[in-house]
Amino acid sequence: MRWKLELVPIPVRDVERAKRFYSEQVGFTVDHDLRLGDGVRIVQLTPPGSHCSIVLGAGDGVTRVRPGSVQGVQLVVPDVVAARGELLARGVPVGPVQHVADGALADGPGGAWNSFVYFDDPDGNGWAIQEGAAESTAPGDGA
Repeated sequence: MRWKLELVPIPVRDVERAKRFYSEQVGFTVDHDLRLGDGVRIVQLTPPGSHCSIVLGAGDGVTRVRPGSVQGVQLVVPDVVAARGELLARGVPVGPVQHVADGALADGPGGAWNSFVYFDDPDGNGWAIQEGAAESTAPGDGA
């Protein structure tokens, strides 16, 4: 059986502000922006090249998770330095390139699968960007 992760909910206070951040600054594509009545709004966005999307929502029944409480959502890119540069150019406050050495984060790149940058969205939800190896060699990419 194949299991595919398709959607990750990201709890936010202000859906419009979050939509602008993720689409205009981080560069995700807006797939859907639905208003379901009674103040319920759902916006689905997808990172370029990803098969998994995020959903931002507000209103009753969308999510019981506190805005800012999601931490460690991870994106994988072929070049973490270039990804960091793109985010900085779009005004996203992103940390330095770091790697894991002796069980702790250290400054500078550490090679494929061990180079990271971190950023938060306006609500404090935390993201990691990890440098992967060449295309289609991520764990779980088998057919």
